[in-house]
Amino acid sequence: MAKTRISISLDQDQAERIRQHAVRAGMDISAYLVHAATRQMTETEAIEEQFSGVDALIARAEAEAEGLPAEAHEATQELSEQERRDVEAALNLVYGEDRKAARPGQVA
Repeated sequence: MAKTRISISLDQDQAERIRQHAVRAGMDISAYLVHAATRQMTETEAIEEQFSGVDALIARAEAEAEGLPAEAHEATQELSEQERRDVEAALNLVYGEDRKAARPGQVA
C-alpha cells in the first residue's frame, strides 16, 4: 500500500511533548501520531454508534417540532396513552430502564 504524507503545523512545545510521548511509547513520531489518531477515530465511531438511536430520536422530534404552530395553545391536552408510552420509551432510551428514579425533577 502506498503511503501518503501529511504535513501538520504545531507549536514547538506541542511538538516536543509529542516527541517525548512517542519516545516513551517506543515509537517514531509518525507511528505515534497515526496510532493516536486511529485510537481517537475508533472511540468517536463507537460513541456515534452507541448514540445513533438517540440522535435519530432527536432528529425526528425536531422535525415534528418544526411543524408545530409557533404560539402555544391556551388549553394543553393530556397525553394519550400511546404518547405516554412513546415518552416513557424515549426516557428509557436516554436514562436506561434501571435508572427511572434518577430522572431530573424526580426524587429518588
